[in-house]
Amino acid sequence: MILFLTVKLYFHSKNETHQSVICGLWFSGYLPLGGSSCFLQAWEGIESILPPNVHEIAENRLYVSVTNTRNGENRLVSNFASREDLIKVLLASSFVPVYAGIKPVEYKGEKWVDGGITNGLPILPFGRTVTISPFSGRLDICPQDKGRVDLYIKYAKQDIMLSLANLVRLNQAFFPPNQEKMESLYQNGFDDAVHFLLKENWFE
Repeated sequence: MILFLTVKLYFHSKNETHQSVICGLWFSGYLPLGGSSCFLQAWEGIESILPPNVHEIAENRLYVSVTNTRNGENRLVSNFASREDLIKVLLASSFVPVYAGIKPVEYKGEKWVDGGITNGLPILPFGRTVTISPFSGRLDICPQDKGRVDLYIKYAKQDIMLSLANLVRLNQAFFPPNQEKMESLYQNGFDDAVHFLLKENWFE
């Protein structure tokens, strides 16, 4: 069983008025739209939590979905030559064009953006892949929206339900809510995962 995760990391800082400032891992080249401090927080934040040999630990265990800007092809990266390469791939997987900036992340001589644009839920040809999404749809672990008529759209190889709740979630993806709401969303995701494990009889 392999979990594919599109990495979205956020780092919180405080401005002069002590309001919460969300610094996403979206940046234009090496100068993020939110200012150089956001990029430095992102890079330094990742470095502070990853061990020196993380690229070796992640080898063929972590699969990161990214999109090539030259040909629009999706690639799953699971081999990392160095720790720095792994960090670059994680940053690329979080780069949403236009919203994030103009200049994508450069990795191995090519430019890459968020893999969710072309394949949000990669499936390996062997074993069982558990599909996870913050949007309600035909997935293993996701919110369960109820409506009178179930309508779905296919985007980036995943079936997403057309619902008002999903529109709210999309807005929250681009404009993260306050900490209290984020903690509530975390708990919802935890509950959805437990429900799935119980259904599959995988809970010990």
